[in-house]
Amino acid sequence: MTIQQKKPSAARHGFKTGEAIVYPAHGVGTITAIEEQEVAGMKLELFVIDFEKDKMRLKVPVAKAMSIGMRKLSETDFVDRALKVVQGKARVKRTMWSRRAQEYDAKINSGDLISIAEVVRDLYRAENQPEQSYSERQLYEAALDRMAREIAAVNKMSETEAVRLVETNLNKGPKRGKIVEDDDSQDEAA
Repeated sequence: MTIQQKKPSAARHGFKTGEAIVYPAHGVGTITAIEEQEVAGMKLELFVIDFEKDKMRLKVPVAKAMSIGMRKLSETDFVDRALKVVQGKARVKRTMWSRRAQEYDAKINSGDLISIAEVVRDLYRAENQPEQSYSERQLYEAALDRMAREIAAVNKMSETEAVRLVETNLNKGPKRGKIVEDDDSQDEAA
């Protein structure tokens, strides 16, 4: 049997076609179909998820979706909690960078918006702070991108607007951005 579209019901385990979801390792995607496919003589029902920004399509067995952490988009109050997290004081452990980098990477790929917000908060550098290393910058940008994509999907705004929203909240944090008054980027955000 070849791949065929499953028509009777376009919803499984509370997920339905056309719905935006969060897949832990890849962020926000859209369920484009629920297919039935034969693999090794067994019929499998699969969610077909498109990640438009990454130009990627993923097929996830319906039965495994919950156990791998696939979830619906966060509610707006949860997004507000995540934005409050980025306003907090950075918590940087005094461990080797390689160990911290692994922890940050695990948080980013957990799919949990609050954990991702913690990474954004901890790795953020204001204009008046020392520069980041390449690997710090990569992790910060990955976390910021993942957080902004979900906020954009929840608040129905562009990713650029979502990044600005996160950065505005970062600058409300302790000892950040208050020294830099005459900076051009401050004018753009207003």
